[in-house]
Amino acid sequence: MLEKFDLPFQTTTLSLYDGSFRSALAPLAPARLVPVVRCADGTVIGETLAIAEELNQRHPEAQMWPADPAARTFARWISAEMHAGFMALRSECPMQLIHQYQDFPVNDAVAADLARVEDLWTRARQQFGAEGPWLFGRYSLADAFYAPVAARIAGHGLPVGQIAADYVATTLADPSFRRWRALGLTRSYDPVPYANDHATTVWPGPARLPAVAVDGKTPVNAACPYSGRPSTHCLELDGVVYGFCNATCRDKTVADAEAWPKFTALRAEHGA
Repeated sequence: MLEKFDLPFQTTTLSLYDGSFRSALAPLAPARLVPVVRCADGTVIGETLAIAEELNQRHPEAQMWPADPAARTFARWISAEMHAGFMALRSECPMQLIHQYQDFPVNDAVAADLARVEDLWTRARQQFGAEGPWLFGRYSLADAFYAPVAARIAGHGLPVGQIAADYVATTLADPSFRRWRALGLTRSYDPVPYANDHATTVWPGPARLPAVAVDGKTPVNAACPYSGRPSTHCLELDGVVYGFCNATCRDKTVADAEAWPKFTALRAEHGA
């Protein structure tokens, strides 16, 4: 929601698995979960719904909820329901952005959650979605809340109707979602948390370009396209070697090169 509404922010990543989580959150008390936001004035906000409402109040110019009163009411309703509900979908289908599971079994509780999601999405799209591809036409906070639901449907290959499938495809193709996913893929774990034994296929979003990390080669650019610092880590794409200032800048680009406008501009400089 911060990126989509052009609100400046810096991200701090905490580790869930090395025992440091609680101490890292201590300066943000009484927060005990992520995400949590510290505003420029020092105010700390936990819980995504509270974060959304506070940011909306602080930045009315961003128009984070739909302008139409009926649409805004429904958007708030379904966002609150997502924040508090769909427990079967959450527990049986943990969100993962690596690949898509095949033939994932859908039990009755998950099927009921999917039916509810489809009902809400269909009502939003049919009643309020005429002006664009998002739930309420123009992107709103409701779309930020339902991005993880769309990711669960995509990542587990869950069966949904055409309106829901189109909305999932819209979410997966969104540049901000693609950058969010690519950054996530820069971190890996062994074993992978919450993995299961079902067969997998490729992630169903837009196909990634065949970029690969390489060592010992000279890049065409002396400075990282993101930070401007000297290039020390490289990738190769279509026979051209590009440089970055650190492994994260390189790896997020390897994960989805087309998602990053500054890298796209760099490629254009070199004829791609």
